[in-house]
Amino acid sequence: MNIKEYLNEKSALVNECIEEYFTGCCGTAPDVLRESMKYSLMAGGKRLRPVLAMASYEACGGKGSDILLGASALEVIHTYSLIHDDLPSMDDDDLRRGRPTNHKVYGEAIAILAGDGLLTEAFLMLLANEGPVKRDNILDALKELAIAAGPAGMVGGQVMDILSENAEPDAEMLDYIHKHKTGALIRASVRMGAIFAGAEGERLNSLTRYGECLGLAFQIVDDILDVKGDEKELGKPVGSDESRNKMTYPALYGIESSMKRAEGLIGEALISISAFGDDAEPLRAIADYIIRRTH
Repeated sequence: MNIKEYLNEKSALVNECIEEYFTGCCGTAPDVLRESMKYSLMAGGKRLRPVLAMASYEACGGKGSDILLGASALEVIHTYSLIHDDLPSMDDDDLRRGRPTNHKVYGEAIAILAGDGLLTEAFLMLLANEGPVKRDNILDALKELAIAAGPAGMVGGQVMDILSENAEPDAEMLDYIHKHKTGALIRASVRMGAIFAGAEGERLNSLTRYGECLGLAFQIVDDILDVKGDEKELGKPVGSDESRNKMTYPALYGIESSMKRAEGLIGEALISISAFGDDAEPLRAIADYIIRRTH
């Protein structure tokens, strides 16, 4: 299949959904808060997480657009995490996707509150998903998202990422950071698509393993691109991990070994969904795309 066409088609749907939702939502929220939230939401990006949710739903026999609003909530949470991650007290980045980071435009206080607003609004988006999805499945997906985004997931990974700066290289800590800070939301994206479809047992377990392998591989490739990527393609400066003495795969294992590890994980991801039919072809193509991506 043509993965670029698939990604472009799905990401366009997500962009349209987010634009429409955040034009009419949030009640009496101050204009500057709305502007700050939309500034980061509409700054571009691959929309990988909602696309994964829709692809997983399709692999279980559904139609991706039926979960568009719930899937888009994943991108809203991802965007909140980027706004906070860029803050001076965290990674202190000035550029994101080729534009000044949120706090550079709106100030630190508004950026923090914009992130808070996105995080909480995401759960309302998920609950508002209409269509053929059963209510119980929506509630199960909401629980999945809350766990993945919270202290036992992404937030916990971000904490360990901060604490690991300037620390001695530690393989166990590195895996924890990557599996939680990035991997947890990617894993949840795949699982949520399956949960929306009512998948259980071995089918859900297989997709879970796919999501786990994909999430870790994605972050390893991200680490590598921070060393040897093109700044224009990435939309942010390269070398920031090294300058902050962060714990990364290339720092611990070197670039060649890191890429082999990522390739091995992609192989495991593909094996985990080998029992799925043609409906899972987008998931297979996304796995191949992730190992080959340049931004």
